[in-house]
Amino acid sequence: MLYSFEVKQDQEAEFITAWTNLTNLIYEYEGSLGSKLHKGEGQSFIAYAQWPSQEKFEQAGDNLPEEANKYRDTMRASCEKIEVLQKMEVVKDVLKQTPNV
Repeated sequence: MLYSFEVKQDQEAEFITAWTNLTNLIYEYEGSLGSKLHKGEGQSFIAYAQWPSQEKFEQAGDNLPEEANKYRDTMRASCEKIEVLQKMEVVKDVLKQTPNV
């Protein structure tokens, strides 16, 4: 999954915290493989999320605790725009594992 976020001015810290907390819950409760968040120019962010299978992704959504809604709401409030850019299939993975930044 490839997502795009246009974050409101002065909302960057709130967005990053909410994105991180929500992503951790999705990893813990829904079985994702995690995600990476990248900052582009200005207030533009891109996130890449990976799932072990299409089936696991399609089944996700019912297992998150109530606190996930708080993080979603904060993300929505801190963004001008949130968009799913593409759903893609991994055909080759040569990304090296590095410690979290």
